[in-house]
Amino acid sequence: MSDSDNTNRTPTTDPDRRTADDHGHDTVSPLQAAILTVSTSRADADGEVDDPGGDTIESLFEDAGHRVVERRLVPDGIGPIQRELDALLDDETVDLVVTTGGTGPTADDVTPDAVSDRFDRELPGFGELFRELSYEEIGPRTIASRATGGIARDTPVFVLPGSTNAVELATEEIILPEAPHLVGLATRHLVE
Repeated sequence: MSDSDNTNRTPTTDPDRRTADDHGHDTVSPLQAAILTVSTSRADADGEVDDPGGDTIESLFEDAGHRVVERRLVPDGIGPIQRELDALLDDETVDLVVTTGGTGPTADDVTPDAVSDRFDRELPGFGELFRELSYEEIGPRTIASRATGGIARDTPVFVLPGSTNAVELATEEIILPEAPHLVGLATRHLVE
């Protein structure tokens, strides 16, 4: 489940996609995003894979004028998650990674653990804001979410639950408004 079309993909440092906002802060747009769906049941499925969370993220990014350049699917497990994440982080044309699935409190929900191990810097405000917004929709059940975010190898990574509602909320309300600026800040040192 990967986009094999590498045409028109440029590195995050491409000056044609880098600008500055009204405050002089670096921004990158349009973004080239990667989606990593974590689900053992979907990864083990034969034939067509149903991935509503990943589909929602891709639609929202494209509707906002950005591109999803990679989509990958892995089973729950620290090793498989980290191998796929490492490949995405090593791709200079991937500006940010959004994962979906595996953020709950069950024993096999290991996505935050696998991804956080790769963070050079955490973005605790992402998880805090996501849970605050989620509380308005689902009440105290939001405490079960271990959604998180951080910077890994100069790449922002957002770890989202698998539910379509959660993905939509996080992507529309937090990621899309802030990601161009965040990608610009995380990679500014590469172009200075």
